[in-house]
Amino acid sequence: MVNNQFVRSKFGFLGEQFLSELNKKALVTEVKAKTEIIREGQKNKFVPFLIKGSVRVFTLNDGRELIYYYIRTNDSCLMTFSSIFTDCISRVYAVTEEDSQIMLIPISVIHEWLVAYPEINRVFYHEYDKRFSDVMNMVNDAVFHRLDKRVLNYIKQQISITGSNPIKLTHREIASNLGTSREVVSRVLKKIENEGEISQTKEGIKVPLNENVIQG
Repeated sequence: MVNNQFVRSKFGFLGEQFLSELNKKALVTEVKAKTEIIREGQKNKFVPFLIKGSVRVFTLNDGRELIYYYIRTNDSCLMTFSSIFTDCISRVYAVTEEDSQIMLIPISVIHEWLVAYPEINRVFYHEYDKRFSDVMNMVNDAVFHRLDKRVLNYIKQQISITGSNPIKLTHREIASNLGTSREVVSRVLKKIENEGEISQTKEGIKVPLNENVIQG
């Protein structure tokens, strides 16, 4: 049985008949943190909806990650949904950031519902709007912000996602996610620590409580 509160908040406007079908055809699975859900070049069989947890969606270039966006509780993966209109081949990687609960709907079922319940497009239009904003923010951050600002924004974003402050992040992990080197990140972290933006302890990287944390 799919989480009733999640289903009604996401799909309740489609009516009881649809909710009954969804409960019969959707699969709910528990996924451990740091688990790869989909990889580039893999054929998509399901459209995922995140009931709880968080998922990082990114591409790889010479071993370096370029993060497109994070899927948060109650969200879906725009890139997976868009692939069902072409060849269903994934163009991204998706990895859980924390223990997550995911609802999977078979792509064949989504195709049927797009005809039988055209109002379901409202769900996906909403996802397109959110994910487009995420990608635009990513581009603006990469083009217009200095690396020290990008590193600080990334740390704040991870704190927002996980709710942990301090947060455990390695210099290599930050470098990979921002497309730079570990040595450069180490220098940047030292700089923003000296400026009082963060503190680094055995427990992780901490942002002062009076600092604004980026909302994902």
